Amino acid sequence: MMAGRPKKCLSLIGFSLLCLKMVASAKTAPEIPTIDQAYSKISNSITVEWATVPGATSYLLTAKDGDTIIETIVANSPGTVTGLKAATLYQITVRSISAAGRSQASPPKQANTVLAAPILEVSSPSSDSILVRWEAVYMATGFSVSIMRANGLGRIWKENTTNTTLTFTSLDAGTLYTIKAYAWNANGTPGDDSTCNQRTSPRAPADIQVSFDSGALKAAVSWAPTEGAFNYTATAWSDSSELSCSTTSRACALSALRCGTEYLIAVAARNDAGSSTSAPALTLATVACAPGRVTIQEDPPGHLSVSWSNVDLGDYYVAFVKSDDGLEVHCNTSLTQCNFLSECGFTYFISVFAYNKAGQSPLGDVFNYTTAPCCPSDINPVLVSSDRVEIVWSPVRGAELYETKAVDGFNVVECNDTAPACTLSALECDTKYNITVYSFSEVRGSNTSCASRFVTTAPCSPEIKSVSKDAFSVIHVHWRSSNDGATYTVTARGEEGLYRCSSMGQSCTLGGLPCGSLFSVTAVAETQAGQSLPSYSVPLETVPCCPATLTVTQVTQSVINVSWTVGTGALTYVTVLEAHTGQSKCHTHQNHCLLGCITCGVNYTVALKAISASGLTADCAYQRYASSACCPLGVKLYRLGPNGIRIDWQAARGSANYSTDLYGSKGIFTCSPSAGLSFCDITEIPCGDVYTVMVSPVAETGLKLTFCPKKIYSVTCSGSTLGMVIYRGKRNAE
Repeated sequence: MMAGRPKKCLSLIGFSLLCLKMVASAKTAPEIPTIDQAYSKISNSITVEWATVPGATSYLLTAKDGDTIIETIVANSPGTVTGLKAATLYQITVRSISAAGRSQASPPKQANTVLAAPILEVSSPSSDSILVRWEAVYMATGFSVSIMRANGLGRIWKENTTNTTLTFTSLDAGTLYTIKAYAWNANGTPGDDSTCNQRTSPRAPADIQVSFDSGALKAAVSWAPTEGAFNYTATAWSDSSELSCSTTSRACALSALRCGTEYLIAVAARNDAGSSTSAPALTLATVACAPGRVTIQEDPPGHLSVSWSNVDLGDYYVAFVKSDDGLEVHCNTSLTQCNFLSECGFTYFISVFAYNKAGQSPLGDVFNYTTAPCCPSDINPVLVSSDRVEIVWSPVRGAELYETKAVDGFNVVECNDTAPACTLSALECDTKYNITVYSFSEVRGSNTSCASRFVTTAPCSPEIKSVSKDAFSVIHVHWRSSNDGATYTVTARGEEGLYRCSSMGQSCTLGGLPCGSLFSVTAVAETQAGQSLPSYSVPLETVPCCPATLTVTQVTQSVINVSWTVGTGALTYVTVLEAHTGQSKCHTHQNHCLLGCITCGVNYTVALKAISASGLTADCAYQRYASSACCPLGVKLYRLGPNGIRIDWQAARGSANYSTDLYGSKGIFTCSPSAGLSFCDITEIPCGDVYTVMVSPVAETGLKLTFCPKKIYSVTCSGSTLGMVIYRGKRNAE
């Protein structure tokens, strides 16, 4: 068709190329297929058959129902369109497809989908029947239902009906059947079928046996198995209760049965179809219940009477009495009372059982009866202090509690405990107590015939009244106490150790305490009953220690340095130098001090005080100290010949030895005058040099003092043989 319009295609070059391509495609398009038949075997699909089209690679199937269109691509014939509605008329077409494109649709063909399958609901109302129900199916005019054993054995029952229910009877009990059903339309065309399985309910179990366990109040029920049963339920019921047990085997146990009760017991089988009818019930009578209202009396003492009430289904009774040492006795009677012998200090455990053909009744309440407890006989005080006594004793039979009393004239101290021990507290010190331990049981009360014993508490703690020190550094401790016949020990405790003194009076003396130490002083009292608690401590501080050594060093003519070693316990020091000319003093926390205004050539007394943080003072005396000789005055140089120099000075106060030193660039020259002289000559000294001259006093130790002033002189070589000595100035002492 496009080839018949070439002129229009030549008018535009680009469009003509497109048209030529379309013409080429039209020449290779596949042919239109022809549908042979279309039919439905499943309610949601239609199968289509057609002749194969040369060159076609696949086919497009289309099913149309009004406005609804469903398409499916298949490879070849036959092909099936799925996803359709049941019992519906569809218009079917086919298109062939190749690489060049699709063909036109084939002439349509109509086909109906078959009816939907009925939805089945099955049950087994009895062991030989199955009931089948279903909902109405659209466009259905009738139904066909069949049943057969699921294992394929036996015959097949088939029924047609227009109803929606059907019952199959005369079936085997407990057997699995397969049910199949489908609907047909007015043309008799069958629809989809529906299949399900259903089991018939089982028959009732037979040969039921019951075995009763009297001790556990439990019945074991057994039976012969029945066909098709998944599990079984045994039920026991009485006028007041109902119990059951379930199992997959052929026996189960009914627990927690009630004593003194008659039960009817039946067994039913069950599977997924339901439960069977129950077999005829059996009768079971349980053991009697334990006797109640048990009473126990001890009358007269040493004889126990036990009585109880009658119980249902009880033929006779046995009463057991067991003491807490393991001995057991019993009595067997058809009455409701038994008598037993008893002993003091024991707890008896009493139980009563009823018996019948089923066995012994369950254990009822176990009663206990306690006779009067015995008295402790071995009371032993294990700890005695000033305000406390701890005593222990051996346990006695029948005692649940012990009551301990300590009596001191008008005062009573008590303690109650379940343990065979007691600590009596808040007692008076140095006091004699009468102590008694009574055994007690809640039922029988206290045994008041128990013996007592006397215990004296430890002495009272002394009270330190004063701690004093005499002139010889001896410590006197005084205390106050009211104990009888007590020995007192005073202890001074410090970092340097322990120091003690003892006395039976009210004072003692501590000696030899080291200086510069802190002590805590306590006192204790001791008697045969024990030792008191320590008194409250009193602090004691000894005076600080004097420094072991003291050194005095002359710094300048009027200043000295005093240094000393550290004195234990000292915080500050006061140093005093005293002479007829006056006093020099300093107060410092260091271990050295500079003292000024010292007069040269004077003997001083050196004293030092060591002072503690609390103000205690130790006076420390040391040797005398002589200050250095005074520096000479008027130092002058005179020329003696060509190579000699005389140094002349004016001696200061006091006698002293001197030493003279000349320092020049060509050497150091020294001379020392004879005793009592105030000049010194140096020979062979070079001229033409500047000299520093210093005249120094020499201490008794031979030490030359270097703090005197220095003078500078120039010695020339010109002029007369005496030459010239020119004063150049003064230089401070170095």
